[in-house]
Amino acid sequence: MSQIRVAAPSDVPEILRLIGELAIYEKEPDAVVTTEDDLRRALFGTSPAVFAHVIDGDEPGTLAGICIWFLTFSTWEGVHGIHLEDLFVLPEYRGRGYGKALLTNLAAICGERGYARLEWAVLDWNEPAIGFYRSLGAEPMDEWTTFRLDGDALAGAAQLAAG
Repeated sequence: MSQIRVAAPSDVPEILRLIGELAIYEKEPDAVVTTEDDLRRALFGTSPAVFAHVIDGDEPGTLAGICIWFLTFSTWEGVHGIHLEDLFVLPEYRGRGYGKALLTNLAAICGERGYARLEWAVLDWNEPAIGFYRSLGAEPMDEWTTFRLDGDALAGAAQLAAG
């Protein structure tokens, strides 16, 4: 199996390609507006707040899978955690253990750094992913619902703060 490694700036085009493939899988093919420059700034800028690990594909310069994550903080635990934003392995690489390796690598980072949690969201219809996560011992947070402000609602809330 290919080794997991920290993403490098040269991986940005491939990371963006896999983000696009994930959007297609999640039935949102036109939702990705991120650019290579956006990813370079976020992942490799002066003070990165988002991180990525990758697994190389069979062809030089290609990626088989990605995981993109950022730190969270639990006021109850008093320590950081990790929020997994994207975990994606191209279909032709599935079944090789890459997804499990990427996810358990994040669990190991949590353990090494004393983080209390590794959390993520999954679409309700994504039964293969849900089964995979459950096979690792992950449990859904049934009593929690994710909320989001974006677009016009976000701008409206910001205007409320301005008075």
